[in-house]
This record gives sequence, C-alpha cells and structure tokens, in this order.
Amino acid sequence: MPKLSVIVPFYNVQQYAPDTLRSLRRNARNDFEFVLVDDFSKDGTPDILERAAEELSEVAQVRFVRHEKNGGLATARNTGLDVARGEYLTFLDGDDWLAPGYLSELVSAMEQLGCDFVRTDHVQATARARTVHRAPVGPRGEVLNPRRAILPADRTTSVDYAYAWAGAYHRRLLDRGILHFTDGLRTAEDRPWIWKLHREAESFAVVNLLGVFYRRGVASSLTQIGDVRQLDFIRAFDQVVQETAADQDAERLLPKAVRTYCAIIAHHLSEESKFEPAVAKQLRTMSAAAIRRMPQDALGDVLDTMDLNRSAKLRRLRRRITTAKAAA
Repeated sequence: MPKLSVIVPFYNVQQYAPDTLRSLRRNARNDFEFVLVDDFSKDGTPDILERAAEELSEVAQVRFVRHEKNGGLATARNTGLDVARGEYLTFLDGDDWLAPGYLSELVSAMEQLGCDFVRTDHVQATARARTVHRAPVGPRGEVLNPRRAILPADRTTSVDYAYAWAGAYHRRLLDRGILHFTDGLRTAEDRPWIWKLHREAESFAVVNLLGVFYRRGVASSLTQIGDVRQLDFIRAFDQVVQETAADQDAERLLPKAVRTYCAIIAHHLSEESKFEPAVAKQLRTMSAAAIRRMPQDALGDVLDTMDLNRSAKLRRLRRRITTAKAAA
C-alpha cells in the first residue's frame, strides 16, 4: 500500500500542467502514488500526461486514467478515489502546484496527529501576486471535533474553507463512504463534500503548513466563465441544506447552511453581468425557487441578521415569489 495517494484531475490545462507535474516530481517518494486523471481534454494535455506518467514512474508509483467523456471535476476526483490505494489521500488540481517537500510534511502531520483529516493553509497565486489564505480555525496542531467546527452560523468557519486540496484524509474515511463527491457537479463540488466531512468524520486538525499554490484568474476556469455550468452551485447547496435538515443536530446547524446558501446566491446576483443574458435570467429564476425551498423560519432569521445590501437582494427575490403566488 502506498503511504499517500495524490489525486490530480486535468482538463484542457496544457499551459499549466507542466508546472503541476514538475511540482509532483519534486515531492516524489517511492511510497507515494500519483493518480493522474484526464477528464477528456481536447488540447495537448493527454500527451503531456502520458509522457509525465512514464517519467514520474521512475521516482513514484503512478496511475494514469483517461475519461472517454468529460464529466467535470467532481467526477474526475471520484475516478481517482476509486483507483487510489494510499493509506492517506489528498488532491491537487491540474493547474495548481506544490512547494518542494510539502507532501512529506503533510504525511508527517497525519502520522503525528492520528486524526481522520488535517487541513492546511494555502497560497493564492494571481498572475505574479501571492496571498496567503489561512484555514479559519484558531487552534493549530490540536485534534478537534469537526462537527463543532461548523458553527457559529454568523462567522466564517471550517466548512467555508471548502478546498479539498488543502489537507489530507485517512483512508478510513474513504472506506466509510465519506470522501466521494456528488457526481457530475460542475462547480461548488467541494461544498456538499466539506459539510459531509465535518458532520461524519470524528476528528481533524489544522496545521501550520504552507505548500499548495492555488492559481486564480485562469481563463478556462469555471470561476471566470459565466455559462450555465456555474448554476450548479444551486444543486450543490440544495444538497447541503437537505442533508443538514436530516441531521440529528439540524436545529443547530441549519441556520449556518441557510446563511451560507443565501450569501452565495447574493454573491452571484451581484456579479450577474458576467453571465450570458439567458443564463442571468435563469440564475434569477433558480435563485428565487431556491429561496422558496429553504426552511422559511431559518431564512427569516438569516435575512434579519445579514448585511443590508445582501438581504435586500434576497428579499426582492422573496417578494417576487410571494407576488407570483398571489397572482396565481
């Protein structure tokens, strides 16, 4: 069994894949496994990966899987999880990169702490600018209860730091069915995943380890493209709310889930101009329907305590629903 499996999905990233692959080589050990998943790329990415898989196999264990159709990031990660053999697992996106030696330090943290998963800080790379982003948990190097880290509802907490690649996960979580993503989600795929992780895992820790470089501003990234795939965030957060509503602590946790959902809707509405006109209209319609589906008591409390700008956007949608129902 490899000590660590690193699952790396790629899709049309021929410009960035060489940096990603070089960083893997600088982290390689013979007991590490690199799982490279090509999600049906249409550029030169598959050829780059094929050559890299052969070269990396000299210094690590390598598995190279190619999809016969594009399935999105969540599906590609699931493919990697299905073939990964490591005692510990982590992720990396195909346009990001790692600092030399980072993976060995990550494994050392997992071994020393003995918890279900660890979370790390990361560096956001936008062109030449570098910004450190810290996991929003105060205690460092201390084993904690992940369920307790979901709250409070009115602050940024561990479930808001929804980066699967910022940490490592013990294989027992995979065996318990906790690590897979919702198949087919094109965006916000980390959100149902991070909530499930914090509800169902038993222990976690945050460590002062900085080694993941997250590339922002990539033209092909869904965060930069205003097409219909962006609207998958509604499917993702519907899942968060539904699963949280079924939880034994639903009364305590639902306000946080609803508040986060509302904040994301308000964010997308504030950037409506980046969407194609038909998609912008669909965004408004789907957002209004999402507000109607939310637990209304929790929604009312959230709107009363959110900042005025965001709550005003959401109240307008809510009034639109009420008006439409009255007219009908």
